[in-house]
Amino acid sequence: MSLEPETLKSLVKAAAEKVIASAPELTALDQAIGDGDHGANMKRGFEAVLGKLDVIGSQPLGEAFKTIGKTLVMTVGGASGPLYGSFFLAAGDSLLQSRDLPDDVAEVFACGIGAVRARGRSAPGEKTMLDVLVPVLETLTAAAGKPDLLNRVRETASEAVARTAPMQATKGRASFLGARSIGHIDPGARSSCVLVQAVCDTLEARQ
Repeated sequence: MSLEPETLKSLVKAAAEKVIASAPELTALDQAIGDGDHGANMKRGFEAVLGKLDVIGSQPLGEAFKTIGKTLVMTVGGASGPLYGSFFLAAGDSLLQSRDLPDDVAEVFACGIGAVRARGRSAPGEKTMLDVLVPVLETLTAAAGKPDLLNRVRETASEAVARTAPMQATKGRASFLGARSIGHIDPGARSSCVLVQAVCDTLEARQ
C-alpha cells in the first residue's frame, strides 16, 4: 500500500489522542441529549487503539483497519462501538480488495459509510454521525486531486457538525426527546468531525 506504516501510525496516534482529549466536550454534548457516556466510551476505545499501535503499524493496511474496527467494537460500548467499528471493518475489507490509499480514499470511505448506514439503519438528516461522514465523502469525491483538498474536508466537517444543531433527532437516545433535541449538536457527529480533522491536520503537517 502507498500509505507507509509510519504514516499510518502517526495518523492513528493523532486521531486517537484528539478523541481522548475531546472526551469532556463529547460528554457534555451527550449529557444534553443522550446517556452522557459518549466521551468516556470513545476515550476508552481509542486508548485501547493506542495500546495496539505497534501491531496496527506492522499490519497490511486492510488488516490494520480491521484491527482498529474490532478494538472499537470490543471496547467503546453503547451505540458508538458497533457504528465506528463497522466503519473501520468495512473500510478494511475494502482495502483488502485491491483498493489503495490515498488514491482510493473516497471509495474506501464510502464502504465505511455504507456499513454505518446498515448498522444504524439511518440516513443523513437524522442527527447522527452520518451528517458529518456523508458531506465529507461528497467533498472527497468532488475535490479529489485538488491542492486544497485537506482544507476543504476540514471545513466541510466543521460546517456539517454545526448543521446538526437545528435538526430533530430521529435515531438513538436523542430521538426520545423529540423537538427538545433541537438546538444541540449531535455528539456522534462531533466525534466524527474530531477524527476527520485530526487526520487532515496530521497529513497536512507531513506534506
